[in-house]
Amino acid sequence: MQKVKVQDAIGSVLMHDLTQIIPGKTKDARFRKGHVIKEEDIPTLLSMGKEHIFVWDQTPGLIHEDEAAERLAKAVAGPGLSFSETKEGKVNLIAEEDGLIYASEEGIYALNSLEYIILATLHNHRPVKKGQKIAGTRVVPLMIDENVVIEAEGIARRFEEPILQIRPLQSKKVGVVTTGSEVYHGRIQDKFGPVLQRKVAEWGSVLLGQTFADDDVEMIQERIREHIEQGAEMVLVTGGMSVDPDDLTPTAIKGLGGELITYGTPVLPGAMLLLAYLDDIPILGLPGCVMYSRKTVFDLVATRILAGERLTRLEIAKYGHGGLCLECPECTYPHCPFGK
Repeated sequence: MQKVKVQDAIGSVLMHDLTQIIPGKTKDARFRKGHVIKEEDIPTLLSMGKEHIFVWDQTPGLIHEDEAAERLAKAVAGPGLSFSETKEGKVNLIAEEDGLIYASEEGIYALNSLEYIILATLHNHRPVKKGQKIAGTRVVPLMIDENVVIEAEGIARRFEEPILQIRPLQSKKVGVVTTGSEVYHGRIQDKFGPVLQRKVAEWGSVLLGQTFADDDVEMIQERIREHIEQGAEMVLVTGGMSVDPDDLTPTAIKGLGGELITYGTPVLPGAMLLLAYLDDIPILGLPGCVMYSRKTVFDLVATRILAGERLTRLEIAKYGHGGLCLECPECTYPHCPFGK
């Protein structure tokens, strides 16, 4: 860029927006980037306090901050994302649909390790709504060596998945098996069903039905099989997962021959969650806290399953960092550190 007196700038191309402030009336860009300075612009520029301005000097190998931000945004964006208008050298990435953010933390670190490159995002696996801003890109200088941007684009291409994408929640058919002799024999009223009905509906899935089982391994297994035969794509087993010796749910689920991913998670509330897969059908044993806590490990794990992910033991272990819910009087999830 080149700094020149406004009187000498006639015919030059403005390389950034110039804001005009009229007290009590307006504060907006009076001249936009790319504007060709005319003689009649000189008095206005002087009234704005601009005795010198920066104009495009067409130095080979340099590109403007707007172009750099746009190229960065396109390099990192995957499915489910669109772009804001480029303004003041920044481009925002916007969710095109409801879903979860999937972000490559390694990719974000690699890009931000480059001098002058900026990519700021929300946390990975955060639920977002259509139209929500989830990231922003820009560069530090007004003009940047194009080779730096080319290097950033190359980094983005190294990853199998886009650095940023939104994965929508898939609609699944969900069956619920409630265990426990106290509920099965009608001694107490079930409180799990209404909670799960509401959560499943919020996630865009369908509750096929709820069945009840006594404290009997074979009966619990039969109830699970019934739901699967009726088309269930996810099965939730309730009854207060615990370490009590009379809690037969883990034994029943393992006895079905499925793959046990974890019994226990480093998340509070929700430490006693069980996750297993019977072929490709996820089976979750839910701890009692799901009945009364507003957000638990169930909200974190179930949404990722609905986003199409098959969770591993390692992914569950990672929840230990950020897995403590503060149980605030007014719940602001996901605008909080829980599950991040």
